[in-house]
Amino acid sequence: MGGRLVVIVPATTYRDSLPAEHHPTYDRLFNQANKIHQLPCHASDSDAHMQASRLLVDESDQLIAVWDGQPSRGPGGTADVIDYAHTKGIPVTVIWPVGAVRP
Repeated sequence: MGGRLVVIVPATTYRDSLPAEHHPTYDRLFNQANKIHQLPCHASDSDAHMQASRLLVDESDQLIAVWDGQPSRGPGGTADVIDYAHTKGIPVTVIWPVGAVRP
């Protein structure tokens, strides 16, 4: 459909922090990226993920979020990202299927 794949890697250890069974998908998407943003963080923690989310919002015209409307469980959760998008004036569309429950 003519889209571009932009990858934001929150930390140098991000791939290693994923379950091994996710590595092939990660590698495939990473290798198909039109642009890669590698953040300078080492640890793949909530601070690094929030920095990545801010960059995602800053690079976006619109945010589509899968969110149950609940507060973030910790720093950098979906609610925090949506709040950041609102402060930047980025339109947010929330998707949450009826009957879905957060694990």
